[in-house]
Amino acid sequence: MSEKIILIEIFQPFAQYRNPFTFYYAQTYPLPPKSTVIGMLQNAVGDWYGNELGIENWWNLKVSVHGGFENAFWNYQSLIKGEIKFENQRIINQNLPLYGEGQTSQRTPVYQQELFNGHLYIFIKGEGNLIEKIKEALNKPAKVLYLGRSEDVVFIRNVKETVARKINVEGDIKLKYPTYLLQKNFSIKNQKYPVYSIPLKVIFENNRQNVKHKSEITKSTERKPEFEPIIYTGYDHSIILNENSHIDVEFYTIKDDEKIRIIYPFGWL
Repeated sequence: MSEKIILIEIFQPFAQYRNPFTFYYAQTYPLPPKSTVIGMLQNAVGDWYGNELGIENWWNLKVSVHGGFENAFWNYQSLIKGEIKFENQRIINQNLPLYGEGQTSQRTPVYQQELFNGHLYIFIKGEGNLIEKIKEALNKPAKVLYLGRSEDVVFIRNVKETVARKINVEGDIKLKYPTYLLQKNFSIKNQKYPVYSIPLKVIFENNRQNVKHKSEITKSTERKPEFEPIIYTGYDHSIILNENSHIDVEFYTIKDDEKIRIIYPFGWL
């Protein structure tokens, strides 16, 4: 089956896309990384570790994320560190009781950045059969879906197939919503944007073999992310190309006459 593109419109009340490179506080990425989006889609289809439809088919999907959140705030939380287990009818953490006999287990208060009221437009491009399964699962979800943490639920507003009108442009490219752009080999004049290293792919392995089920995850399971430097454009910014530079831009209609521009190929993760 040929390649297809779908547009997923999402409302998300709260979100925290953890940036693993922050240690003394938990910063969030401004938009969900590709790996987080793929995880939500795998969960929706019921193929969490990609074994039924092929793990490489999942990671070969191209993702373009647009939109943003109304605000961000800091939440002061007391997090429990270490492994929690049930032993002798007590909940134990780091060989100490988690509850009762005083607060004896290790708890660390940290600031956690969270996002509030998100409106996201996520484009998914890939092999037609997989795209059809994703579209069907999102139109009739069998479970509550989330993007990020398990408590960060999403509300699917719309899922539709779409096509692009592509033109070649030069000079100034106006972007309606914040988005991610691949930094590698993207030469632009106004190099003022923040750059994040975000995970594009995450694989779970036991002895170099892909994990096939959640029950296979143990202390020795390796979580192997692949990171890529990404430009975050922010709100109402223009991408100014270098002099005499040309680039393709795809135009997608999201509703009425409202359009989203994807800079090709840098806007596809």
